[in-house]
Amino acid sequence: MVETQGSHSLPGVPNAFQHLWTPHRLVYIQHGQQPADEVCPFCLGPQNRDEESLIVRRGRHAFVLLNLYPYNSGHLLVCPYRHIATYDQATSDEVAEIGLLTQQAMSVLRSVSGAHGFNIGMNQGEVAGAGIASHLHQHIVPRWRNDANFFPIIAETKALPKLLGEVQRDVTAGWIELFGNV
Repeated sequence: MVETQGSHSLPGVPNAFQHLWTPHRLVYIQHGQQPADEVCPFCLGPQNRDEESLIVRRGRHAFVLLNLYPYNSGHLLVCPYRHIATYDQATSDEVAEIGLLTQQAMSVLRSVSGAHGFNIGMNQGEVAGAGIASHLHQHIVPRWRNDANFFPIIAETKALPKLLGEVQRDVTAGWIELFGNV
């Protein structure tokens, strides 16, 4: 029998619930969402090795990387190299390459993960929900039929079945297979 205190279980005493611990998100939560421009992860990322920055594809004007705090496995971000905040500040070359990389990302994610659909979008500005408002980035979130579970609804938590490093390797290899090396 489980001892309880009111309607709550005592700390350390087993109960009917499984706990999902996500300590990696603590840094994100404690330090806020908006980094200073001089430590912009989308500016610093391309200066590191692809594996360190979770980059899966580099283009001439933009690049693609895995979201460090993904909604789903394979959640990608397409970013211009230039530090600009909004879509209307992008050049026509940047816009074209962001579009091309988005199309290619969809093909790659279908190929390597069997994605059935996608959520694609940009949050422009902090008030619109941009986690990093000072550097333009487009989200590509793969979706699968029958992938709904109670975590997002009840606990506002998403269970991810693959580690980021694994997904980075799979997506990079899939991109090369479908579109060649750059």
